[in-house]
Amino acid sequence: MYNTDIPSREELPSTARLIRSTIIAAIVALILLVTVVMPAEYSVDPTGAGRLLGLTEMGEIKEQLAEEAAADEAAEMVAVQSSANQTAPEVTETTNAESVEEPASTSETEAVSTEPEPSPEPETTGPQWQDEVRVVLTPGEGTEFKLTMDEGAVARFSWVSEGGPINYDTHGDGGGQSISYEKGRGVPEDEGELEAAFTGNHGWFFRNRNDNDITLVLRTDGDYGQLKKML
Repeated sequence: MYNTDIPSREELPSTARLIRSTIIAAIVALILLVTVVMPAEYSVDPTGAGRLLGLTEMGEIKEQLAEEAAADEAAEMVAVQSSANQTAPEVTETTNAESVEEPASTSETEAVSTEPEPSPEPETTGPQWQDEVRVVLTPGEGTEFKLTMDEGAVARFSWVSEGGPINYDTHGDGGGQSISYEKGRGVPEDEGELEAAFTGNHGWFFRNRNDNDITLVLRTDGDYGQLKKML
């Protein structure tokens, strides 16, 4: 039965053409790996294209979520083992010796100062903040705030998590550079100074790992352009 024509030898692709096509496909795959896959999945951006396309930040968030999930699982295992090994505390009785005060001698006289009393110092008020933000985070929700800063600029900050502790990551990015200053888990509050390692955006990523809503209060002041909410 006749089904189709058998291609001639001239119509078949040559070995050189197949090799060239394979090399081109490999080069395209390598370019996509370096510029798209590595920044988006592993926050590795050797060319800087991932940062321009917004893929590197996506990879950083994915890595942070994975670290938080692993740490939460480890913390739960430690809590289970601790509760299983916990024993009833021993109760010991202690007695407090009663202190007996010696009566003051009546022979002593009080010296009367003739010098005028110093005037009371004026009360000092707390630090004034340039910006203050409040945001409510539901269980599992995260948010990010950044300060636009020049290299070497210093900003003061103070934040508190009302309703439960919070996870945070202090980091910065800009001009193809990125840096992680400090991370914390289950922290109720923090304050200090943030010095920009390079010109760009520097700030904090917060995530609520409690079973209830919390209110995050962030206050900033110092040498920076503006406070921006990223997420």
